[in-house]
Amino acid sequence: MKRFLIVGIISVLLVSCNTKPELIEYGTDACHFCNMTIVDRQHASQIVTSKGKAFKYDAIECMLNSLNDDMSDSEIAHYLVADFNQPGQLMDATLSSYLISDQISSPMGANLSAFENEKAAQKAKEKFTGEIFSWEAIQNHLKP
Repeated sequence: MKRFLIVGIISVLLVSCNTKPELIEYGTDACHFCNMTIVDRQHASQIVTSKGKAFKYDAIECMLNSLNDDMSDSEIAHYLVADFNQPGQLMDATLSSYLISDQISSPMGANLSAFENEKAAQKAKEKFTGEIFSWEAIQNHLKP
């Protein structure tokens, strides 16, 4: 009996620490940072903590500002951003490339968009102009 109780407790603990991203309910969910309703599928983002808590954002810049305010890397399991070329499709933010272009408006005005890789960002830059950044570089660029 004691063995079943221990196995049951361990199972509950493992299930409760699910670090999978949550679906963003566009038009319903609010941004964790600025509290605006998330509607833009090309610029949404999400952080999932190592404890499984999901924080949703209406813009990549809101997610980055949130990192500066109240989260450390050790607490985070996933950094996710929407792929500009595949609206609503979240991808690993740390592997993505970023374009700041005055020709692409983002919800909070930083004109920041994410792309699957540098090649995709370069192609968008040829069309829209702007400056390309890596994950590390965009964090430094947007620091207050």
